[in-house]
Amino acid sequence: MLCGLLVEWVGILAEPLHGRNAWRLERLVVGIIFAQGRRTVTSWFRAAGITRGFRSYYYFLAAVGLKVQDVGLRLLDLTLKRIPIGERLTLALDDTPTKRHGPKIEAAGRHHNPTPGPSGSKTLYGHNWVVLARLVKHTHSHIIGLPLWATLYVRQCDVPSLPRGIKPWEFQTKLELAATMIEATADSLKTRWDGPIWLLTDGGYAKRPVYAATKKAGWVMVTRLRRDAHLNDLPPVLKPGQNRGRGRPRIYGANRIKLSLRAGQKRGWETIEVVTSQGKVKRWEVKTFLATWRVAGGVVRVVIVRDESDRSAWRAYVCSDPKATVQEIAQGVADRWGIEQVFHDVKENERIGQVQLRKVWSNVGAFNLGLWVNSLVELWAWKRGKGSLVDRSASPWDDATRRASHGDRRKALQEELLDSEFRRCGICGHGSRKIRELFQAVVKLVA
Repeated sequence: MLCGLLVEWVGILAEPLHGRNAWRLERLVVGIIFAQGRRTVTSWFRAAGITRGFRSYYYFLAAVGLKVQDVGLRLLDLTLKRIPIGERLTLALDDTPTKRHGPKIEAAGRHHNPTPGPSGSKTLYGHNWVVLARLVKHTHSHIIGLPLWATLYVRQCDVPSLPRGIKPWEFQTKLELAATMIEATADSLKTRWDGPIWLLTDGGYAKRPVYAATKKAGWVMVTRLRRDAHLNDLPPVLKPGQNRGRGRPRIYGANRIKLSLRAGQKRGWETIEVVTSQGKVKRWEVKTFLATWRVAGGVVRVVIVRDESDRSAWRAYVCSDPKATVQEIAQGVADRWGIEQVFHDVKENERIGQVQLRKVWSNVGAFNLGLWVNSLVELWAWKRGKGSLVDRSASPWDDATRRASHGDRRKALQEELLDSEFRRCGICGHGSRKIRELFQAVVKLVA
């Protein structure tokens, strides 16, 4: 049922899979796009018309789960061909949980709940995923995240309960998983891009393993900094002709820098403008300075930010490139929200959190399929005008200038696929104007 570039793209993503099973990927993509109601795997099967041999697709999901890195790197190549790189390639890395129910779910455990809601629960039972995404800037939709692939984090206490049948599971922390993803992506980009690469992360990944991986790959890392981070000043600069003395040159300064004191000083602030992921312009007051940080292994640029609305509240960010400008770092901080929007979209539109599977590798394959469909929808809509993606004439109370959401782009893709299928069958294109208008209304209703 797929048409045009989607058939070609899904074929490229299926290349790492075994030839006997690769053809199943297209049918599952169709099912994810057209699934309605509660988005379990069986809803994918119903939408794709999978009835006989449905059990084979459960095994296929496990096969996909074993190849997520290879497929994710293929998807990265697609994004580079579809969306050219500008000044630099921007990637984002973060983790997100998905709820699961039942004691028989493999690899499920208690994880931090980032959205506790009215209940105020600090933890949830389910899976936790480390996700790597590419961030791109669109003319109308501004920052868009294209998720590439995700790896499953399993707590060390839950590893012994996993089966040893398919592939033995080795425990890795989130930081080690992130470092592995960075190394694999860097190796894949060696022959494709030799320009600057920026990695935007949350403060939880501002640790030595991630910094070591980005430094080895030659990437620039921008992340949030703890208020109590142990920073030092720069090492002393020798005067011309001055003897350095014995031993290696100093890397870190001898004096401690306290962020709270720097943020409390009234001098040194400047005002800049940044564009949020929704396209709104915000004014931030910033202060910057160079420091040395043992976690990063050398000199870093620190940026302290406070909003004009509340000057008492401040937050600090750090960039591993001391030559980066304040405007670049601040804009990178604002752009990082693109991956948070990805998490919202895959849970609200693809509803990947509703997939209920027992086997661990089937869960890995299903979650990544939701991410890949999210990216395919964005790639399909990239070169399309705003008018062809959303029609709010039936909702006069809505803001007509509002940017098209991922749900709008997904619905536009559904309508195009249905329209092309009906035309291929010869159902539309004939009859009176009234019949054609009725047909278009039915397509919109179905999509």
